[in-house]
Parts: sequence; structure tokens; C-alpha cells
Amino acid sequence: MKELRLMKGNEAIAEAAIRAGVDGYFGYPITPQSEVLEYLMLERPEERTGMVVLQAESEVAAINMVYGGAGAGKMVMTSSSSPGISLKQEGITYMAGAELPCMILNVVRGGPGLGTIQPAQSDYFQAVKGGGHGDYKLIVLAPASVQEMYNFVELSFDLAFKYRTPVMILSDGAIGQMMEKVEIGEQKTRFTDAQVKERCPWATTGKDANRERNIITSLDLDPHRQEVFNHKLQAKYKEIEENEVRFEEIQTEDAEYLFVAYGTSSRICQKSMQLAREKGIKVGLFRPITLFPFPSERLAELGKQVKGILSVEMSAGQMIEDVKLAVECNVPVEHFGRMGGIIPSPGEVVEALEQIFL
Repeated sequence: MKELRLMKGNEAIAEAAIRAGVDGYFGYPITPQSEVLEYLMLERPEERTGMVVLQAESEVAAINMVYGGAGAGKMVMTSSSSPGISLKQEGITYMAGAELPCMILNVVRGGPGLGTIQPAQSDYFQAVKGGGHGDYKLIVLAPASVQEMYNFVELSFDLAFKYRTPVMILSDGAIGQMMEKVEIGEQKTRFTDAQVKERCPWATTGKDANRERNIITSLDLDPHRQEVFNHKLQAKYKEIEENEVRFEEIQTEDAEYLFVAYGTSSRICQKSMQLAREKGIKVGLFRPITLFPFPSERLAELGKQVKGILSVEMSAGQMIEDVKLAVECNVPVEHFGRMGGIIPSPGEVVEALEQIFL
């Protein structure tokens, strides 16, 4: 029998982690994602599954604890909001350079700086382009509902271990705080030490007599070896782009105009699309679910069909660059967004579409 609960998005992430058999969570409180840590502390998963939950002394400490757990082949995660994710960037790029799997949740708030605790989407560049140093990328998943917050936890770990890479769930304060009905999955058992060794032959699980030492590092002072390794990373990212693209289309079959939006903005655009069609404006919605890899190929096909594209974002316009690259200037692409924690109304989006294209 299916189990249904009314949950906040942040709570759904936490419960999904317990149910997925995650080994450890390391984090630090910051609004609007503190419920992740609070829920885990209240649920006491160490008694349910043996999962370790620890509030670190800082965001920097938390991401380095994740590094250590991932290096041992464990399913580990952290969560934060925009300023906290910025503090974690050094550790994230180290993990990308060491090819370590983990899950990172960013419940985005308005910035720059300390900004506001209200929802925003102004961390797109940081997430998708690699917020730390070096030529690396993260797989980035953008949920648009509390159910997807839950579902994307297990998906994140599947992708992280498949490609040995950090995976980010890029949410925002609205989805993190809103409450919706969530279908809860079955409890999975954590991997045993023997299963970890079999699953992760690269991990630092103690040296067996019949194998070489496993050394995990992102440091190589030989530039020629480092270039070879970078080519390896780029080949991996190319494989991800070929195999892991995810998106949703709504009423694009007859669309003459297109909204492109993710997360909370895509929910707003569903109502905007309805309002526009009531006015006789044929609008469709294209929702990227993976922000990296970005669904450029399908968007390029839709670009040949429509007269104009409006990139709707709760930012000054960041995803719009990837939209323009996808359609290769074959169709006009414009931006509409609100900033500083303001969520646009469906009517504002329709008004912007009319002013720009009609």
C-alpha cells in the first residue's frame, strides 16, 4: 500500500535520504533549508538505519566531511542555501577533481551577499557552470514539486555513483518551504562494507593483499598527467550530456511561443500558459529538469517551430544564455524575471510576453 504524507520540500529531501539508505548527512543550518537538518535530527535515523547525521561547525567543515565519507565509498550528502553553498565551493571542486560521488542540495535564496531568505534562482551560473575553480561540471537536477524533491534524492545518488561525480539538486526557498502530498517509497537498507568494496573498488576501504593502494586526491603536479586527467573528465561530461538529459514539455505541439522555465518559475508559467491561451495566444512550456546536461537539442527543435521564446527566471537572467546557445539565434529569445526574492505572478509573465512579442 502506498504511503502518502503532507510534507515540506525540505522534509521530503530528508525523509528520502533516510529511505534511500544514505550513510551520512553533514550540514549546517541556514534559512530557508534548515528543516533538512532539523527533520533528520528529530527522526533519529541512526536508530532506524544507522545513518550518521551531524551538524558541523561550519559549511566548510561539512563539505570536507562529505569528502571523507565519499572517499570511503559511502552515500553521503549535504544541504545549504546560497551563501553556504558558496562556502562549500572549494570542497566541491576538490570532490569533482577526485571523482567522488555525493549529493548536494541548494535551496536558493535571493542575493547577492547575505541578501534575503526569500526564494530566488540566481545561483544558476554557480551550479551549472562550476562555481569553484577548474574545468569541472556537476550534474544539476531542478525539481518543480515536493514530490520531485523526494524522487531526485535517489536519482542523484544513482547518477553520482554511475559517473563518480557530485550531483546537485538546485531547488529554491518556495519549493523547500511549500507543503504538498508526497508518495513515500519503501525503506532501503544501507550497503554493507562488503557491498561498498564491490560497488566502489576505487574507495579507501582498507587495502587488501591482492590490490594496489587506493589513493584519492585532486592533486597532480605533473601538467602532462593533469591534462590527460582533464581530458578524461571532459569525456565523462560528454557522456553525461549524451545519456542523462531530462526535460518536460507542456502543450508544445501547436505552440507559436514558448516559455522556458525551471523550478518554481515553471509552476508559475503553467498558469501563465493557461491565461495566454484563453486570450488566443498559443504558448507552450519547456521545463529543463537537468540544468546540466542542458536539453539543448530538443529546445533547438522547438526553436524552429515558434516565433519567440521567453526565458522566465527568478533572477536577472542566467539560464537565458543557455537558451540562446541552444537555438543558435534562429528565433528571438528574451528574458523576464523578478529579483531579490520576488516571485512573479502568472499575469506579469503574460504581460511581458505580450509587450515583447505581440
